[in-house]
Amino acid sequence: MTSARAFFDTLLKNADIVIGGARPQDIVVHDERLFARVVRHGSLGLGEAYMDGWWDAGAVDQFMEKVIRGRLPDRVTKNLSLAWFLVRTMLTNRQSKARAFQVGEAHYDLGNDLYEAMLDHALVYTCGYWSSPTTPAKDLDDAQVQKLDLVCRKIGLKAGDRVLDIGCGWGSFAKFAAERYGAEVVGITISKEQAALGRENCTGLHVEIRVQDYRDVDEPFDHIVSLGMFEHVGVKNYREYFEVARRCLADDGLFLLHTIGGNISVHAGDPWVDKYIFPNGMLPSVAQIGRAVEGLFVMEDWHNFGADYDKTLMAWFSNFDAAWPALRAKYASPGEDAAHQGDRFYRMWKYYLLAFAGVFRARDLSLWQIVLSKDGVPGGYRSVR
Repeated sequence: MTSARAFFDTLLKNADIVIGGARPQDIVVHDERLFARVVRHGSLGLGEAYMDGWWDAGAVDQFMEKVIRGRLPDRVTKNLSLAWFLVRTMLTNRQSKARAFQVGEAHYDLGNDLYEAMLDHALVYTCGYWSSPTTPAKDLDDAQVQKLDLVCRKIGLKAGDRVLDIGCGWGSFAKFAAERYGAEVVGITISKEQAALGRENCTGLHVEIRVQDYRDVDEPFDHIVSLGMFEHVGVKNYREYFEVARRCLADDGLFLLHTIGGNISVHAGDPWVDKYIFPNGMLPSVAQIGRAVEGLFVMEDWHNFGADYDKTLMAWFSNFDAAWPALRAKYASPGEDAAHQGDRFYRMWKYYLLAFAGVFRARDLSLWQIVLSKDGVPGGYRSVR
């Protein structure tokens, strides 16, 4: 046994994971180079090794939950490539206007067929609301409808209100708010593919969908919502983001921010996620959001339903997995032979969805809905769940 394997054998056993075991969280190693690769490249090496077929787990989500609960990332020495990645994020603004559209091209423009297969019927690419205290959701479609309605109720949406949707995706909120509440919605996205399909989905409604950076918006709105976009803003731009929201929000309006958040403050995203899924992304902390809104907004409500993201991601994977035979040929990597056509993309997407499910299950990440007002709601804000 190599020293690297011996180290990881002990490390994983401490997290109740056995190499060669038969339980869902246990892993099977197909290439012994895995251990040295993880030592050298950390989470990037682990994810790439999975994509390359060097290891498998009965359930990647359960493996990752054990890894996070056992705090194994803290026990692996930080490597030089990770250190350089972190230095670069400190010295540069990786979410500048010049780079803002990169994630749209790399992720959201992959192909609408992929997202239509994976998501609910309304194409909502954010956490569903499964845990309503009155009517728990029965499936993914229901969870997303309940989430969209929750957002509308939290901002007190009424007919005729003009709403800005920052990061509108395929227009799911805009369509819901216009159809169900009679609102007028302007949605902005950095994805051309999203905008094209979103406009089609919202035909005939008081909805305008633009391909536009949030920093370029300067017009009045009764309310503002942002669902699952703040993860692309970056800590260097948080203050400007909230300044834009304040200048566009009516004095008596509400701003609802829906974002994934982490338990500690960081300045960069995970290297594997940054390279393969969400370029230039990072997750905020409570402290970072607090500093960014100070003096600009009154925090009226802060709702955490992060456990619901576990269910959402597992439902997305189930849909993706079932649809993969029809998607496989399109998403094959260059040079893959017919026998392995699309396998690397499949393993990348599987790892993305299931690993994140495990991290949310371990409560290392949360999902926050934060309601903000410019100067405080007279008499106090009535919390909605």
